[in-house]
Amino acid sequence: MATAADPRLEEGQVYRTRELQRWGENPSRLAKRLVREEVLVPLSHGLYYCPKRGRFGVSPPSDDAVMRVFLGGSPFVFTGSDQWNALGLGSTAVFAVPLVYNTKRSGSFTFGGRTFELRRVAFPSNPPREWFVVDLFENAARAGVSREQLASALTRALGRGLFDSARLREMARNYGTMATQALIESAIRTASS
Repeated sequence: MATAADPRLEEGQVYRTRELQRWGENPSRLAKRLVREEVLVPLSHGLYYCPKRGRFGVSPPSDDAVMRVFLGGSPFVFTGSDQWNALGLGSTAVFAVPLVYNTKRSGSFTFGGRTFELRRVAFPSNPPREWFVVDLFENAARAGVSREQLASALTRALGRGLFDSARLREMARNYGTMATQALIESAIRTASS
């Protein structure tokens, strides 16, 4: 068994201060010592990273690992420009700050110099592509594209069979505003006629 003098930390993992309690009675003091010894790197908000060293130096923690520990294992999904642009509906925005929907927190948080924008909103588990379409409609202004342009591009994409109309309708009904639902329904009807 590892002791406070020699805790077994896994490279590339993110830890909360309280997780260090299994190696000592005072996890805060242990964390400070491990930071001094360069075993851990402080990220912020009581999170620490056990650096993974490679040929080119230390690699940063994955966004997923940071969010999983920060949000305590509660569900979350990354959304934003990367996911919206991949839909092929005309969005070409690029954001430096990842957008994270979750069930616990809202606000901007910085970990190890990387900022995340968290929003507490409803989202499906394992969101399909059609949910990201609805999300793009809801964030059209932020993505730098008009909702009318999106509706037009969606009509063409539906005509080519790129999205499932029934699933798109369901995602719009469950997660979209009335305006988004109307635009998506119009695109589905136009594409099927």
